[in-house]
Amino acid sequence: MTKYLSMIHHDFPLRNYNTFRLDYTATTFFSFRSETEAHLELRDDIDTRQPQLILGSGSNILFTDDFHGSVFHSDIQGIDIEEEYPDRVIVSAGSGVEWDSLVEWTVGKGFGGLENLSLIPGSVGAAPVQNIGAYGSEVKDSINKVRAIEVKTGMIVEFSQDKCAFGYRSSVFKGELKGAYLITRVFFSLYKRPSYNLSYGSVKEEAEKLGPVSLRTIRQAVINIRTKKLPDPKNIGNAGSFFMNPVVSVEEAERLAGVHKNMPVYRVSRDEVKLAAGWLIERSGWKGKRIGNAGVYDKQALVLVNYGNATGREIYELSEKIRKSVFDEFGITLKREVEVIGPI
Repeated sequence: MTKYLSMIHHDFPLRNYNTFRLDYTATTFFSFRSETEAHLELRDDIDTRQPQLILGSGSNILFTDDFHGSVFHSDIQGIDIEEEYPDRVIVSAGSGVEWDSLVEWTVGKGFGGLENLSLIPGSVGAAPVQNIGAYGSEVKDSINKVRAIEVKTGMIVEFSQDKCAFGYRSSVFKGELKGAYLITRVFFSLYKRPSYNLSYGSVKEEAEKLGPVSLRTIRQAVINIRTKKLPDPKNIGNAGSFFMNPVVSVEEAERLAGVHKNMPVYRVSRDEVKLAAGWLIERSGWKGKRIGNAGVYDKQALVLVNYGNATGREIYELSEKIRKSVFDEFGITLKREVEVIGPI
């Protein structure tokens, strides 16, 4: 096997590479520190006969067993201004950069577009895969293009925003091309004179408490809100929102609202509305409930947690019980936002 600078490990522990803090291992673990390393290693030395997994910080992953194959992890760093115009700027970031570090950097520079996505756990490379979103913003609205390497050939490819096929918590990298490309760098189009997105929840109220509304006060407002209701993965294992907010027809929402008073709804189009999955789970009696070493967070029912010694199977089985309860109560089938890796 040709040796490059990439780090190659065998029987590698994954506890620090999944935010549920589950004790599983990977047969082989490749960590790339540059695009060149990834290109050369993937081109020449990868055994494509065994299962493969592209893994960032594991903030959207639930392992249920050891991974019997090759894990590819990007540790590509660096944030750069690529192009500058009178009203906007193109910024690129390595896929291994911590997401919130990028947001902090852009706010510090006065570049608007990512501030509502503050404190979301994970890496830059995972952001376009999941099309991360929060507080009325989605990352797709700021992405200019994505650079990636085809795992099978080592070829470097660039995807325009349109080619990423973004949808609600989805992209071409999560769908048609799942596992086929290792993202190495993401390019963002940001604004020098941004308009502020204060329409969602209590962001406006919280920001105004901190002084005149600005990128900094919006970022801090989002951090304050998230900190109050979401557990820190460093202290308690979790993957943030475990389920997606279901999107239903206006007619279905009206039917449910007639039975369940004060049900929150958010219109997404003329014909569809989004329901709050956390509200559905809480009304089904799960908020704060614990079964063994796994449970539902007591401040936000959308978050499942590992109290220290849970297995991935325990967390998965808890999620199935929740899905059944919500379906029995509301006739709504919740979809997992977290990806399950392993037997179920």
